[in-house]
Amino acid sequence: MKYVVSGYIGFDNFGDEAIAHVLVNRLKQDSAEKITLISSNPEKTKKIHNVNACGMLDFFSAIKDADILISGGGSLLQDVTSIKSLFYYLAVIYTALFLRKKVEIFAQGIGPINSKLGQILTRFALKKCSKITVRDKKSQDLLFSWEIKSELVNDPVLYLDIPHKNTKGCVGIQLRSFNTLTDDFLNTLANEVAKNFSDKKIKLISLQDSLDLNVCTKFRNLLAEKQLDTEILSNLDLNQVFETISNLEYLIAMRFHANVVGIKSGVKTLVINYDPKVEKLAEEYHLPIINLNQKNISQEFEKLLA
Repeated sequence: MKYVVSGYIGFDNFGDEAIAHVLVNRLKQDSAEKITLISSNPEKTKKIHNVNACGMLDFFSAIKDADILISGGGSLLQDVTSIKSLFYYLAVIYTALFLRKKVEIFAQGIGPINSKLGQILTRFALKKCSKITVRDKKSQDLLFSWEIKSELVNDPVLYLDIPHKNTKGCVGIQLRSFNTLTDDFLNTLANEVAKNFSDKKIKLISLQDSLDLNVCTKFRNLLAEKQLDTEILSNLDLNQVFETISNLEYLIAMRFHANVVGIKSGVKTLVINYDPKVEKLAEEYHLPIINLNQKNISQEFEKLLA
C-alpha cells in the first residue's frame, strides 16, 4: 500500500516530529510500499524520516499516487490556532475523498471548532473516513454527538520505548512562549528552582526554537542572577531530545510531549499547565502540576521532590 501522511510536519516541533516518527515506523513494519509526508520542509523531512516528502501545497499529485491518506496525529482539526489551518487540513482530506482514496484519522485531538462552517465541513469529512482514532475522551464525545464512531487510543509517543537513565544531579526545564506566561510567573519559578536545586545542573530545553528559545534565554538570565549552573539546549533532533530527557533526575515542563517523554523515561516530572491536554495528562499519571497564574508553587515542588 502507498500512504500519504498529513500533519504539522517540517516545522521543527518536537511533538509532531515524534508522532511522525512513530507513524512512519509503524507503516514500515506493515511493509508499506511507499510513504510520503506532506511537509513545510520536504528536504529536511526526507533526511529525518528516510521517506518521501512533498511541500504543503504539493499534496495533490502525492495523494493521487497513493492508496491511503493518514491525517494526524496532533490537533489538526481545530480553529483555535487559526481557521486557515483547519481549512488547510480539511482541504487535504477533501482532496483524498474527491480522488476516492481511503482516509484515516490518526490519534488526533478533535476541536475546539468554534466556526459553524468549520463544524459542518469537519463533520461531513469525518463521516466519510474509513477509520478514526482519537487521543482523548473529549474528542470522542464530540464525534459521538455527531454520530461518528471513533476509537480512543493513547498519544503515539506513549508507545515509544525510551530507556530509564535518570542521572542524579541534573534538572531539565522546558518552557515555551505563551500569552499567559508572565514575567511574574518566571520569577516565581526561578525562585523555587534556586531554593530547591542550587546544587544541581540546570538544562533549559528548547523543543521548537521559534517559540521556546527566547523564553529559555530570559529564564537563563534569571537563574544566572542566582548563580545557578545553567545551559540552554536548542536545535535538538528527536534522538537528542530522548537522550537529554531520559538522563535527567527531574523535569519541569510545559509542552505535552516533553512531559510524555519524562513519563516514559521514568523521570520525576512537574507539569506546567498551559493547555487542557497537559492538565489531563498530569491527572492521568498523577503528576504534580502548577498553573501559570499560581502565586505560590512551593507545595508542588515538595511533591516533585517526594
